[in-house]
Amino acid sequence: MKNAANGTMSAELLEQLRRVDIFSSVAEEKLDCLSGAVELNLPEGELIARQGEVAHHFCILLEGQLRVYQTQPDGQDVTLSMVEAGTALGELPLLSNIPNMANVVVSQPSHLLRLDEEEFWNLMTTCPEVRRAILGNMAIRLQKLQSSTLRQEKMASLGTLAAGLMHELNNPGAAASRAASQLRENLLRLHELSAKFSKAAMSTEQKQCLFALQEQVLNVKRPVMMNSLEQSDAEDALVEWMEAAHIENAWKLAPTLVAIGIDSTELECARSEFDGPLFSDALSWLEAMVSSMQLVGTIEESIGRVSDLVKAVKAYAYEGKSQKQELDVNASIHATAVMLGHKLREKEIVLEKDLAADLPLLHTECSGLNQIWTNLLDNAIDAVPQHGHIKIRTWMENATLSPGSARTDLCISIRDDGSGIPLESQPHIFDPFYTTKPVGIGTGLGLGIVHRIVDQFGGTIRFSSDGNGTEFVVRLPQKA
Repeated sequence: MKNAANGTMSAELLEQLRRVDIFSSVAEEKLDCLSGAVELNLPEGELIARQGEVAHHFCILLEGQLRVYQTQPDGQDVTLSMVEAGTALGELPLLSNIPNMANVVVSQPSHLLRLDEEEFWNLMTTCPEVRRAILGNMAIRLQKLQSSTLRQEKMASLGTLAAGLMHELNNPGAAASRAASQLRENLLRLHELSAKFSKAAMSTEQKQCLFALQEQVLNVKRPVMMNSLEQSDAEDALVEWMEAAHIENAWKLAPTLVAIGIDSTELECARSEFDGPLFSDALSWLEAMVSSMQLVGTIEESIGRVSDLVKAVKAYAYEGKSQKQELDVNASIHATAVMLGHKLREKEIVLEKDLAADLPLLHTECSGLNQIWTNLLDNAIDAVPQHGHIKIRTWMENATLSPGSARTDLCISIRDDGSGIPLESQPHIFDPFYTTKPVGIGTGLGLGIVHRIVDQFGGTIRFSSDGNGTEFVVRLPQKA
């Protein structure tokens, strides 16, 4: 380790600096500003910057190669880029006052110049030409970093929503599959029982009794609502009655029949018309018919659930695709809640929605509305404890901009009962790259994206937070 020079640089070092891209247009005599830098020769494997730590150095790689990588939440290291000779690095965290976004390690033995924080700021103050070069490089690097991180944020959101969609689709899919399998068994049982009845030469009275019971069960549109105790008592009473009549599998038949309001009174006609085993077959046939109708209802409900999910995904994915559009804010919030439903259920969160029925449509040429709700609701889910509570409310307000000038605002509130945002963090939550989550968990872009999208809509976003929870309020002009 040694100083680059005592006030001047060697011709060899100046020649190396001339090959650094950002200094290629700086006059040679101006590069003497870097004479206070320390020359370092570092071996392979040397760590130069650590992810999440405060930056302290500005470096110029003259020879060798560096690897920039991020450590993910699962402990895996993901390489972001390889830094080649002739590259300057470290100015972004120093100038932006943000922690290092990644680790930087020597991948090949390297020769570099390094300025500590004090020397860097002295350089920026006293050397205008070098300052312009560094700031220009920072602007390019920041733009690339934002684009890259925005893509990561979108992919992370997509991953969250895709996982949620798989959870949401799995439940109705599995329910429909089970119901279809049981329905197949019921149809085979009905076929066998019908064959028995045809061989038994049923009388007209027996046929009329069966048809009357069939018509009764087919007219039941939904199960009878009973509390647990009432249902248990009714099932026990019917089981006792059927066992006295020597019905096979009475315990299995009773719950299905009770669910549609059938009790021993309705079955007296069958008891009087059918003797012996045929009475048991008649009730088994009736239960199979009732069960089949219930299974068809389950399949219909499952398919309807899948259709609702498809509609929600389409509403979420295609929102903002046209130039001019009318957006239903309530529908947008509902679609987002559906997409995040699995996370709500995992923590058994109560989601209360108070959505104004008369909320007007939002007229806009902007896009990204659902990204607002995704970030705010996802943050709220992370913030609340198990069995927590989140409330979403929408309403309309007339806002006075100036005397004689007013507009209609659509207002959206998302409140959670979490522990709140720490006081020292509150001034920074909308800052790009600021996050209170552990290293590798949050990019710090979520609320920054929300703030930017709300600005595009011409709206505002405010929040209040204390130990009892946090509330975000978004106001969007009806005509953005």
